[in-house]
Amino acid sequence: MRFNIRITVSLKEGMLDPEARAIQGALKNLGFETTALSTSRLFHISLEALDREQAETLGLQMCERLLANPIIHRYSVEVLQ
Repeated sequence: MRFNIRITVSLKEGMLDPEARAIQGALKNLGFETTALSTSRLFHISLEALDREQAETLGLQMCERLLANPIIHRYSVEVLQ
């Protein structure tokens, strides 16, 4: 069965986010004052799995093995269909 999953990977609280800092500075230069800004990566993946549970497990394994560094990142897996 085909499933679509959405994986979100972002930095844990307290981790430096130089990309967000640069974006926040650029926004300020353009006249957009922000109080906080952080970045995340969003992955949309289609895969074959027996059921929703296996699709979620596969997504978690992808995070643990490649998409995220569990020391500095938090991640979530959402099975869409």
